Amino acid sequence: MAEEARDCLAWLAARKDAAIVWDSGAMEPRIQYAQTTDGVSIAFWTLGEGTPLVQMPNFPFSHIQLEWQDLHRRGWYQRLAEKRKLVRYDGRGTGLSERSAADFSLDAQVLDLEAVVQRLGLERFALLGPYNGGPAAIAYAARRPEKVSHLILWCAWARASDWSRSPQLRALRGLLDKDWDTYTETYAHIGAAWSPGEEPHRWAAFLRESITQEAMQELAGAIRGFDVTDDLAQVKSPTLVLHRRQYPLLDVDVARRLASRIPDARLALLESATEAPWEGDPWMGDVEAVLAAIDEFLGKGEEAAAAAEPPAAGAFRTILFTDVEGSTALTQRVGDAKAREVLRAHEGIVREALKAHGGSEVKALGDGFMASFSSATRALECAIAMQRAFAAHSEAADAPIRVRIGLNAGEPIAEQEDLFGTAVNMAARIAAKAEGGEILASDVVRQLVAGKGFLFADRGEVELKGFEEAVRLYEVRWGEEG
Repeated sequence: MAEEARDCLAWLAARKDAAIVWDSGAMEPRIQYAQTTDGVSIAFWTLGEGTPLVQMPNFPFSHIQLEWQDLHRRGWYQRLAEKRKLVRYDGRGTGLSERSAADFSLDAQVLDLEAVVQRLGLERFALLGPYNGGPAAIAYAARRPEKVSHLILWCAWARASDWSRSPQLRALRGLLDKDWDTYTETYAHIGAAWSPGEEPHRWAAFLRESITQEAMQELAGAIRGFDVTDDLAQVKSPTLVLHRRQYPLLDVDVARRLASRIPDARLALLESATEAPWEGDPWMGDVEAVLAAIDEFLGKGEEAAAAAEPPAAGAFRTILFTDVEGSTALTQRVGDAKAREVLRAHEGIVREALKAHGGSEVKALGDGFMASFSSATRALECAIAMQRAFAAHSEAADAPIRVRIGLNAGEPIAEQEDLFGTAVNMAARIAAKAEGGEILASDVVRQLVAGKGFLFADRGEVELKGFEEAVRLYEVRWGEEG
């Protein structure tokens, strides 16, 4: 299997005949993780800036790292990210996400999406649900209309009976339990419209890297029970139903019924028999037609958002530092092993709070952390959650954790995965001025969250090391009464 994976990677990187090929030397997006409420780790990456578009996985064949090696898919992702922030994740049991997950129900797939949305702090976003991801996209849009600005469905369906009535799929189902290699080879040939040559064989290798046979059997069983037809009328978001006329696994009538049952939905039928939107018939301009349809559909909302909130000259972030008070003295007092136990508790609490409040860990500093947030509100909520968790842990532990937290906001300089500059330096100095158990914030942070219900105590102007002028600091009250 390792040799097959290497062959698959080599093939993906070497493909040159794409209808759309973009920057082949682009840096691979950083893989991050979100955790679902039922404890499953979900791998994701983001690309670009602007109004978010979340592209859900094509259950069950998804692998966000290997997909980036494919010039076809990479070009597709880069093109989508030209005008917006693209979010892409692997569903549970697939790709780089946790493979041990046992629940593949529709609700579980919605939990995967919710985890990524919460981890990134997305307030409102467009949602693209392809193929078997369509039912979960429809369910989420119906349940969370305030979150989904636009819904795009690609070769999707609402009930399993629509999907499974294809003769090819019925034949494939019989192969799944008997011969995994034959199943993936046949699926790849159908999905590639029976293209000649080695390409379908290499594509089948990608399918085998995306999911195990056992997980595929479990997921296929779960999918056969999906039915979101009752949710269609509850979708309030403008919806674009995209479908390929010659796609052999899903009749075009399925797309027509989707568009007719979703209020404010439009249908766009495109030529070609291949299932992937990044593939197509170059002489028909099919791939560009797909991208143009998406751009036109999303364009009005994105233009309105841009007009209401012009893009900043730099990325404005709220920076948070934590620092364990007296960590050196702690080691001398309780010993190396006990001190390390305390620091591990600190690490666990910080990382759990960051996941829950959409914070990004920039780096660990031994006895502290540096993190960043796109929202000052979420940064303060995270800081408060940390201090409450530290207090609860200290009540039950032999060695209490007393942590200083400092916050500042500005436009830091980003280099690779680190942040630098005045905004960062000031946040670190503010943390150093706090006592254990305190949260100190700059006046910039206080003004950003004005009217959001936080309680501040003015600590006056304070001299910070390395800064010529004194800085006014505020203590954030984080007790239950705050």
